[in-house]
Amino acid sequence: MTRNRASAKKAGSEFERRQADWLATRLNDDRIDRRVKRGVKDTGDIGGVVFAGHRVVIECKNTARDNLPAWIREAEVERGNDDALIGVVMHKKRGTTDPAEQYVSMTAETFAVLVERGVTT
Repeated sequence: MTRNRASAKKAGSEFERRQADWLATRLNDDRIDRRVKRGVKDTGDIGGVVFAGHRVVIECKNTARDNLPAWIREAEVERGNDDALIGVVMHKKRGTTDPAEQYVSMTAETFAVLVERGVTT
């Protein structure tokens, strides 16, 4: 089946919903949910994720065409719009619908922020 704009939007919405529901269950946090679109001041696709007391922006992508540099830039703009600590891209892994098996990409700086704020036991 060839994807058109409507089917692409539907696939994207379903991916966002599936990932948000999985993340809320996995992290046992009912504040995590799919966000309402905000146009030019978009703040990501999944909200309610917190790390070290700060908001995290998650931009979701379900597409066969990989454009990771643009997706990372988009997540960074949305991080700024939301005044969040970090922004990441959660993107579809071809061949599986298991939410836990999808990919998360970020800049090296974002990774460093995660590591420096982590707590060792």
